[in-house]
Amino acid sequence: MRTRMLAPLFVVAVLAWGAPKEGDAKKGGTVFAQQCVTCHNANNNEKKLGPGLKGLFKMTKLPNGKKTTEQNIRAQIDSGGNGMPPFKDMLSDQEKDDLIAYLKTL
Repeated sequence: MRTRMLAPLFVVAVLAWGAPKEGDAKKGGTVFAQQCVTCHNANNNEKKLGPGLKGLFKMTKLPNGKKTTEQNIRAQIDSGGNGMPPFKDMLSDQEKDDLIAYLKTL
């Protein structure tokens, strides 16, 4: 009974806030080339100024020790840290969605 009551609320929430956003990996590759490639390798795990990102979403932990989740990766992009500049105000939410979609392909 309780599930039947919650289902309409979920539908209303999705309609009100929109479905979860999916990024465009191709556009994310462009963002990576413009903003990230100077410090990060995409095709291997060798360190440049920052860690190589090949297989990032297959790792259990990020280089900062946190669990590999979209939320933690977005927080790293937004806040920077450990030599990485913050990109919170440099990238739009859509660019971050696209970048994360691209990182999933590595």
